Amino acid sequence: MRRPIRMKDLPREERPRERLIRHGVERLANKELLAILLRTGNQRDSALSLAEKLLARFGSLPNLASASFEELVKVNGIGPAKAADILAAFELAKRLADARMEYQGVVNSPSDAAQLVLRELSMADKEHFMIIMLNTKNRVIAKKVISIGHLQASLVHPREMFKEAIRRSSAAVILVHNHPSGDLTPSRDDITTTERLREAGSLLGIDVLDHIIVGDNRYFSFREQGLL
Repeated sequence: MRRPIRMKDLPREERPRERLIRHGVERLANKELLAILLRTGNQRDSALSLAEKLLARFGSLPNLASASFEELVKVNGIGPAKAADILAAFELAKRLADARMEYQGVVNSPSDAAQLVLRELSMADKEHFMIIMLNTKNRVIAKKVISIGHLQASLVHPREMFKEAIRRSSAAVILVHNHPSGDLTPSRDDITTTERLREAGSLLGIDVLDHIIVGDNRYFSFREQGLL
């Protein structure tokens, strides 16, 4: 049986940790960063090979970040300790993102809400539906993409949307999606979905304050136009 290539078998300048120190963390590929997090491999795979295996298994970094403990330990070579390390690292990243979001202040108007997403969504080539979550003082808690694709009631289920809002103890949410065409006119699906989510939020005690459509660096507010 061929012995796997271990980290120490690699030339020093090719080892992920040494590359990080020499060139900076931003120069490393995802698999190299993940290998540093894993630290060691096993009898069959080096840490770098395990990192490649993880990324191949889940298909993308966001999918890996969303993986559960049970899903991680199913990957050959990833035991409970490594799975816990991975979960902890991604949770820290999520909390950092949430902490940064809090610095964006209070949403006092549709324009304030639009500014949080205009740059991110205006150039997207697919429709993204997301929510901005607020506390009782309308301070931003977080924002999250709920679905990608044409906005239809069947694609945006209240359970999925409000599960995230409840988890973060949100008092209110602002719905947001983009129109890649740049035409901000709300469709029938946009209007139907908004009303459905507003009613669901009312039952849960979470206010749907607005629905913002963005495109071509402009925005349309349901509340400003009297549709909510």
